Amino acid sequence: MRMICFRACCILAAICPIVFFSACSNGQANSAEASRARATPAHVYTVAEETTRRRVQTVGSLFALEESTLSAEVEGRVAAVLADVGDTVKDGQALIELDRQELQFEVDRQQGMVRQVRAQLGIGAGDSPPADSKKVALVQRAGADLFDAERKYGRAQEMLKDNLISQQQADEAKSRYQSTKATYEVALQEVDRLKALLISSEAIEKLAEKKLRDAVIRAPFPGAIKTRDVHPGEYLKVQSPVMVLVRTDRLRARLAVPEQWAGSISEGAIVDLHVEAFPGETFQGKISRINPAVSQDSRTFEAEALIQNTDGRLKPGFFVQASLPSKREDKAIFVPEQAVNYRYGVYKVFVVSGNRVSERQIHPAGQTEDERGRRFEVSEGLKAGDRVAAAVSGTLREGDIVQEQGDNSAPVVK
Repeated sequence: MRMICFRACCILAAICPIVFFSACSNGQANSAEASRARATPAHVYTVAEETTRRRVQTVGSLFALEESTLSAEVEGRVAAVLADVGDTVKDGQALIELDRQELQFEVDRQQGMVRQVRAQLGIGAGDSPPADSKKVALVQRAGADLFDAERKYGRAQEMLKDNLISQQQADEAKSRYQSTKATYEVALQEVDRLKALLISSEAIEKLAEKKLRDAVIRAPFPGAIKTRDVHPGEYLKVQSPVMVLVRTDRLRARLAVPEQWAGSISEGAIVDLHVEAFPGETFQGKISRINPAVSQDSRTFEAEALIQNTDGRLKPGFFVQASLPSKREDKAIFVPEQAVNYRYGVYKVFVVSGNRVSERQIHPAGQTEDERGRRFEVSEGLKAGDRVAAAVSGTLREGDIVQEQGDNSAPVVK
């Protein structure tokens, strides 16, 4: 009996180590399989230093291409208001009409004056008076009388020498000659006066006609009515403001650029603009002029960009955020937007070491978008060669094991 027990113990002693080692081996295999099952699929990006052309981020406002306060050029009572706020008008379109009756009377009076002077000068409507006053009919008639009197006076002198007439008759001929000569001189002076009067009368006539035209206030350019300040029946004085007209088919974006970018901004550059009225939408303009002076208060200079706005979506007065291209190039670190996590005002990425990730805070210096998508520029927290992960689905946590999905290296931009 003792022999049987001894043999059983020996058999058990031989079997137990085999069972123990087999169990350990199975446990290790199961643990490896569990680890593989817990690995999170992720895209892994290799951070590279790139050469980038800097863009200037700034703000500004939109202004109408043209804005004009229209005013009355003549006095008068408002007869009709032909446009109101928001109306689109054409160049030269009538906006306000004043009562023109008195102005028409003045035009008629001046036209009559001009016709009278022309009649005295013996010229028709539209004809210019002769430059030589002696060719005017009034002077020619006086000249003919002078010629006749001078001829008779000369003949009387000869007849007096031959005692054919008396001294009294000769004196009478001389008197007629002198009187006719004086009349001729007066005729010349009168023609000169009439010529000057014609010039003056025609100028007054043109002024009266202009005042008549100015009784209709017209749009100086195509645009839209911004404000209206008059009503029918009001009496307007000269320079009384009546309307404000704005041209909005193109707009001016006036942008405040920090002075350190003065040497890096140039005319003709394309500007990206964003407005709160259309979130997520980008509008573009072209820099048309740059102010040569820097404001001593804000230490900025103004850059103005022209924007096409034929559809009228943008409005003067909109606040704009702008991104301007510059000539400055720097080295920078970029990471894809999908690899950046933002929470409670802090930006973080998951850096891959081996096959595990650790959370790291970064400091973005801005965002950019190109053919590779939206990316963050990182000023602090990463260096070239670091590898960052973005989960294919779900989120990553500190210490997670990641399983790389494809080649996601980020090449340097040449």
